[in-house]
Amino acid sequence: MVLEEHKSLKAYNTFGIDCNARYFISAKSVTALKEVLSKYANKEIFILGGGSNMLLTKDIDALVVHVDIRGISVVSEDEQHVQVKAMAGENWHDFVLYCIEQGYGGIENLSLIPGNIGTAPIQNIGAYGVELKDVFHSCSALNVQDLTEETFYKSDCEFQYRDSIFKNKAKGKYIITSVTLTLTKKDHTLSTSYGAIQQELKEQQVTEPTIEAISKAVIAIRQSKLPDPAKLGNSGSFFKNPVIDSDAFQEFRSNFPDAPFYEVSPTEFKIPAGWLIEQAGFKGKRFGDAGVHDRQALVLINHGTATGNDIWELALRIQKAVKAQFGIYIEPEVNII
Repeated sequence: MVLEEHKSLKAYNTFGIDCNARYFISAKSVTALKEVLSKYANKEIFILGGGSNMLLTKDIDALVVHVDIRGISVVSEDEQHVQVKAMAGENWHDFVLYCIEQGYGGIENLSLIPGNIGTAPIQNIGAYGVELKDVFHSCSALNVQDLTEETFYKSDCEFQYRDSIFKNKAKGKYIITSVTLTLTKKDHTLSTSYGAIQQELKEQQVTEPTIEAISKAVIAIRQSKLPDPAKLGNSGSFFKNPVIDSDAFQEFRSNFPDAPFYEVSPTEFKIPAGWLIEQAGFKGKRFGDAGVHDRQALVLINHGTATGNDIWELALRIQKAVKAQFGIYIEPEVNII
């Protein structure tokens, strides 16, 4: 392991923000990760995964530890199910494609989500009617205080919409080193209820969907709406879709009867944040090199040289405008550093 100083993090965050790390080191095994945390126990530590769900607004005056642990293995299986373990540094989308190639179903709707395996449980990533919690079995995590390895099962993780224990009371206390999912080997439960998926399958002339067909449909949908971070810096959806209660929903619907919504429960309703942002007039707008994508208003983008603060100031402007127009607060999904 090589300790670097004043390391640019531009290549390590999908927004392409050019901030520096005071110190930087890459850990490629759990053993190496323990060694780093032990050796540099007197330094402030900043854990970095795939860099897909954060906005850097300043240099990191700490030791940035890049978790780059790789490996995929089958833990157990029977005729119907398989438990697959993936190490934290594996790319999420590559893992999805690997599972589909093996005939393992359950995460095909989560194709092309940016980031690595290790950060997936933190956000409880989700798309097109499927969330990680639906297939989650457990994850291994390193306790940063005593360097012991602990197992968190699904019931321990307190999963909610884009939320988990790792974003709340366990935040900063653990480093996820691997994730184990329970997937199906046959008789897959396919989630095709979203209109966009149905339309894409129709256009691809798929009459009997498979996990591979659904994955291809999701990839096509996402590529048609979302920019490639390698070409245009972004972090996918910047804001969460707000969930409001019945009273607020009734008032909202009376004022905006044509607005789209999703019923979460009899007393909770989800409003698409992208629609709110678009109606507030921000879709496709550019403020210097910080902007809003012209095909998906939920995505904030770096046209080249935007700083993290440029992006954040735009986000705050959007929040204020949406609140003023709709009376709804939209919360960032991205971690602001």
